[in-house]
Amino acid sequence: MTPTELAEKLRAKDAVLLAGRLLLSLIFVHEGLELATHFEGAQKAMAALGVGTPLLLATIALQLGAGLSVALGILARLGAVALGLFCLVTASLFHTNFASQNELLHFEKDLAIAGGMFILALAGSGRLSVDGALARYGKSLPVRGAITTHS
Repeated sequence: MTPTELAEKLRAKDAVLLAGRLLLSLIFVHEGLELATHFEGAQKAMAALGVGTPLLLATIALQLGAGLSVALGILARLGAVALGLFCLVTASLFHTNFASQNELLHFEKDLAIAGGMFILALAGSGRLSVDGALARYGKSLPVRGAITTHS
């Protein structure tokens, strides 16, 4: 039995997807909450980097909205793509001073998170998610207008 077959048999795939979604989303939900609850300080820090208030608000909305989307598994593929692209943009705009070991580390971290998000977007959120529950619920509903045959 291959590791993949074993994981499917134990339904570990869905548990691993849930754990992965929670771990990947944690940094975004946490940072979004930090920016929102310390808005004035964040506004000053972002202004120093040339980021205006509208973009700060959009960043907070993206981090909280897409972060919760991934964590809960609600439109998780879309949330994962959005956060993956966000990480690529953040890496390329704010972490390119490779002479600084810290900046290089942040650049690499952003690339790694983006990769994880893109893999999640391909894999989907799994059965242990709102998307999975809605898919199962949708399959159990009769289709209106469907032609049925009786034997």
